[in-house]
Amino acid sequence: MAELVVAYKTPIDPAAFDKYYAETHIALAKKMPGLKNYQISHGVVAGPGGPTGVHLVATLTFDSVAAIQAAFASPEGQATVADVPKFATGGADIMFFDARDV
Repeated sequence: MAELVVAYKTPIDPAAFDKYYAETHIALAKKMPGLKNYQISHGVVAGPGGPTGVHLVATLTFDSVAAIQAAFASPEGQATVADVPKFATGGADIMFFDARDV
């Protein structure tokens, strides 16, 4: 399995972010080919020392890093990436990697 993790930093208007993300962005991202599972954080994103400055974390599961790269290259993936600046006013870190259970 491979994971695509997006850490959305605190936006200028958290309520507007939440509304747009729920009503628009999730539907776009769910169209990405090869997507197996899609989870988002709920509530405060905290670390051992307290607040992190991250508003929301999305974790999308694919079969492989190659599948993530193919999803990004698809029209659906390109539309999803192009949508991020429309609501992620605090910025976003996008990471993907192969994962294994230990």
